[in-house]
Amino acid sequence: MSEPPPSPAALAPRALPISSVFAWFQSALRLFKRAPWTWCALGVITLGVQLVLEFIPGIGRAAAEVIMPVVECGLLVGAAALDRGTELELRCMLAPFRAPPGALAAIVVSSLIVSVVKFAVAYSLVGVNLLADPTDVRLTADVLAAVIGAATLASLPFAFVPFAALFQREGFLRAFAVSFSGFALNAAPLIVFGVISLVLIAVGLLAWLLPLAAIFPLLAAANYAAWKDIYTPRLETLTAC
Repeated sequence: MSEPPPSPAALAPRALPISSVFAWFQSALRLFKRAPWTWCALGVITLGVQLVLEFIPGIGRAAAEVIMPVVECGLLVGAAALDRGTELELRCMLAPFRAPPGALAAIVVSSLIVSVVKFAVAYSLVGVNLLADPTDVRLTADVLAAVIGAATLASLPFAFVPFAALFQREGFLRAFAVSFSGFALNAAPLIVFGVISLVLIAVGLLAWLLPLAAIFPLLAAANYAAWKDIYTPRLETLTAC
């Protein structure tokens, strides 16, 4: 993290057509094929940390809201490592925890805002507090679909906050501004990206979670490809594992 930050002008976002979404997933597949087993191992670790936190009595679910966004950024660091030509390693999961406090705060706060939307939708629809009981019987498939859909759409303006914080070395407020500007220029392709992500996650959930070990890394790699396409960073400046 000691390298000088990239020039802001070099990272100004550009508008892209909707067809770019397919290029993002193609890039993600290319990255995935270079280290499929390591990617799946990283996906299993991500899911495992989530499950462990969920089972901690009392504070586990609340802790997951703070810890998991940083854990998931390890997949983004892994995508950058592969793209830069280095080996994908399990230690990539630890790299985001070495980020400056301001970067970590931006990552966590952006995720918490999305979680607030998710909790609000669940409570407004069926009166369920997801932090207290995410397995409430009132959370039917239709309700869960609405909750996950709302959270996915709410997350799109914040999609590039982790990249701005970790890779572009922006400050707390600038990380949000950078992400919002990229979203504003590319709302249509990002919405299509979100819809495709929802479909893939639904497939993983319907298949007893197992495919999620591959789906989560694939989506992270596609998110990385989207950021790289929109902001055109210099690869040598990216955070290493």
